Amino acid sequence: MKKLLLAFLFIVLLSSVVLADAPFHIGIMTGTVSQQEDELRGAERLIEEYGRVSDGGMISHVTSPDNPDAEIETTISQITAWADDPLMKAIVVQTSISGTTEGFRRVRELRPDILLFAGSPQEDPAMIAGVADLVMFQDNISRGYLIILGAKKLGADTFVHISFPRHMSYELLSRRRDIMMETCKDFGMEFVNLGAPDPRSDVGVAGAQQYLLEKVPTWIEEYGQKAAFFTTNDALEEPLIRQVATYGGLYVEGDYASPTMGYPGALGVKFEEADKGNWPAIVKKVEEKVIEAGAAGRMGCWAFSYPYCIAAGLGEHAKRVIEGKSELLDKTDIMDALGVYSPGAGWNASYYVDADDVVRKNFMLVYQDTYIFGRGYLNQTSEVIPEKYYDKNIGKK
Repeated sequence: MKKLLLAFLFIVLLSSVVLADAPFHIGIMTGTVSQQEDELRGAERLIEEYGRVSDGGMISHVTSPDNPDAEIETTISQITAWADDPLMKAIVVQTSISGTTEGFRRVRELRPDILLFAGSPQEDPAMIAGVADLVMFQDNISRGYLIILGAKKLGADTFVHISFPRHMSYELLSRRRDIMMETCKDFGMEFVNLGAPDPRSDVGVAGAQQYLLEKVPTWIEEYGQKAAFFTTNDALEEPLIRQVATYGGLYVEGDYASPTMGYPGALGVKFEEADKGNWPAIVKKVEEKVIEAGAAGRMGCWAFSYPYCIAAGLGEHAKRVIEGKSELLDKTDIMDALGVYSPGAGWNASYYVDADDVVRKNFMLVYQDTYIFGRGYLNQTSEVIPEKYYDKNIGKK
């Protein structure tokens, strides 16, 4: 009798474990720690909340190849493999590297019921929008106006834009520069366009960074303490931040507006294991160093890493859509999902308009409010951007 009772209890326990299994699965692909640590931490946040598929949870996480252009087939096969899981209901890729579009296309053929989400696409926008249910990218068009507005709020009379020909050959980056130039003209500010070595050139990252370390003090002396500096390249943010903190000037936010981009190396910020993915703790440590450097009120960023928020936010939005709690393309629902992982920070979104003036309502361009160390948020997401700055011919007339 005792054995029968134990057997019955075992069956009940086993049944409860089975019943506790997630009713559906969500696949998340992110970069590795070495390539895109922030977005990987976003996937880990989802795993903490909803569990791994291997443990009966909801999230199946894989990392993309570190050299994606050379391993496109690996990316395609990783995405396509999720179609074999009968419980798979959504796939999120952040960053959407080469091969994502084809992977999505194959999943669509095999399992049209699976929702497909692409964050930060690195392939043709029209192609990825044609196969994905929702695409999300950083809104560099709106930021062309907002970064200048932020500089003006900090008292800037000059804006210094630092880049190189390769980046200026990219349509969105050159268009953002043109918007910045036009905004400066409208605000009565001087716009200065300066060149720097391409880190992919023969001088490499070290040479390009050394160039900025040597030049920025001279530029600050030439353009003054009310000059705001901006670079289009992630590798150049560290030397730029270091010299602005030391010699003066303003730095509204970086191209990749995260507190972990540039600031730690520039100011010697040390993070503990417990800090990873804990953005309030990260911002506090960076802010302490900025204040210590005497740069309070003149340097900023986004308080929550963009790729972290997109990876986690798209996963959360996918879950809510599957559960019938959110609408797939509802802006408010999408912003609410992003807000779960960025408490206190505002977000805004607009639709992507392609080269043929087609409004892609499944392609969202998003931006977060700007946080200035030692001052707080600039309330950029509540600003109304004049329609003229969305004219694709701006700066060319």
